[in-house]
Amino acid sequence: MAKGEGAESGSAAGLLPTSILQATERPAQVKKEPKKKKQQLSVCSKLCYALGGAPYQVTGCALGFFLQIYLLDVAQKDEEVVFCFSPFQVGPFSASIILFVGRAWDAITDPLVGFCISKSSWTCLGRLMPWIIFSTPLAVISYFLIWFVPDFPHGQTYWYLLFYCLFETMVTCFHVPYSALTMFISTEQTERDSATAYRMTVEVLGTVLGTAIQGQIVGQADTPCFQDLNNSTVASQSANHTHGTTSHRETQKAYLLAAGVIVCIYVICAVILTLGVREQREPYEAQQAEPIAYFRGLRLVMSHGPYIKLITGFLFTSLAFMLVEGNFVLFCTYTLGFRNEFQNLLLAIMLSATFTIPIWQWFLTRFGKKTAVYIGISSAVPFLVLVALMESNLIITYVVAVAAGISVAAAFLLPWSMLPDVIDDFHLKQPHFHGTEPIFFSFYVFFTKFASGVSLGISTLSLDFAGYQTRGCSQPERVKFTLNMLVTMAPIVLILLGLLLFKLYPIDEERRRQNKKALQALRDEASSSGCSETDSTELASIL
Repeated sequence: MAKGEGAESGSAAGLLPTSILQATERPAQVKKEPKKKKQQLSVCSKLCYALGGAPYQVTGCALGFFLQIYLLDVAQKDEEVVFCFSPFQVGPFSASIILFVGRAWDAITDPLVGFCISKSSWTCLGRLMPWIIFSTPLAVISYFLIWFVPDFPHGQTYWYLLFYCLFETMVTCFHVPYSALTMFISTEQTERDSATAYRMTVEVLGTVLGTAIQGQIVGQADTPCFQDLNNSTVASQSANHTHGTTSHRETQKAYLLAAGVIVCIYVICAVILTLGVREQREPYEAQQAEPIAYFRGLRLVMSHGPYIKLITGFLFTSLAFMLVEGNFVLFCTYTLGFRNEFQNLLLAIMLSATFTIPIWQWFLTRFGKKTAVYIGISSAVPFLVLVALMESNLIITYVVAVAAGISVAAAFLLPWSMLPDVIDDFHLKQPHFHGTEPIFFSFYVFFTKFASGVSLGISTLSLDFAGYQTRGCSQPERVKFTLNMLVTMAPIVLILLGLLLFKLYPIDEERRRQNKKALQALRDEASSSGCSETDSTELASIL
């Protein structure tokens, strides 16, 4: 095609004076140079993009680590202690329903939002930015109300379920377009990988912030508990009622204060992302007359082998880390007996993960992403085994927490670094279909969120069957054993299954380099085709 266009230009050259030809050639050369400069992202752009990942992680970390224990031990009125299932008051069974339905609804909204985004047209702000801007106000309001204990005796379960589902919907409207934004900040793989590393570092810092804010503020409150709830009498409960009521109110206020601080961080990061990042369209995408139909795109995406193998592998590994996250606070409080240390242990894990993100970024560029998956995620297994077998020891627990953070960093970085490679591979096999990026990202998040909803629902229900005692100072041995299994043995099995599935993932470093060259050739062809069409139009007007 390029040779044919050159021949047509050459045949027209004999009809025009040299001065006119030179005048028509100069603008084409000027137009080509800026496109090359746009591929290089500044550090400021990468930081603004990376800060957009903090709201999802700060809120997700606070909810993931603390919502379960909040629903079980805090989300009751001062005079309530729930011993059995009630459809209106929050107990272990109701908490499992809230956690499962909330996460399942969150999972369902991902493909729905992806569908709506794929139907969105480009605006002056881009195609993805309007979703981020308009979802933020409702997200922060609903998040704050999740941590508010309503002042009515019945219907608390519906209150938390409503605002939990509303928040998950709004944060999905933020996070799905933000995740897809990776493909629109640059067309260069190296720049996208670098921006992803910035993003993962900030997101892990976001988890540190979420852990520090929620953990340290809540940890300062004197959370009340009751000794031997099964054998307690009315007289013994009334003896401790005054102190218990005051402490319980302080704990509720502490959760609200933490929510207020996190909401402020959410808004600030959303503003910086909106002002500091601009979307870029692919040259060959701009030439496409009509976007691909959503369900046709979904069928093509779900039939792409590398994508299915990637999300299946990460489904199991993500589920493992979500089980640990959802039950870690209860595990530290009741199984290990570190009621006043769990927030510091969480900080140790997240700080370790933050400092090792750059190391994993260097490792995957030096040795490849599949190698980083095997080494990074499998490194958690020996430490989980150690936690399962050792007796309660605070120093060893801190050592294990720091070491576990190394694996958490790999689990944070690698999925989002490998998804763009799968999308590039898809674009090479389906070069005429574009606009599928939200489908890739939304369905990856859909599978992981739905699995996490099932895991949290089942784990909370398991605690109910084991005899979990609401606001108890200690738990029966069956509850401690159940927590041990949920935090250690179940994640180990899931990690090993995920690593076995990664053996089937076909995109290694050699194929990634080949895809990069082929995509660059496609972009160059599209750019030269666009320039040739412009030159032909100018030539026709001159003639």
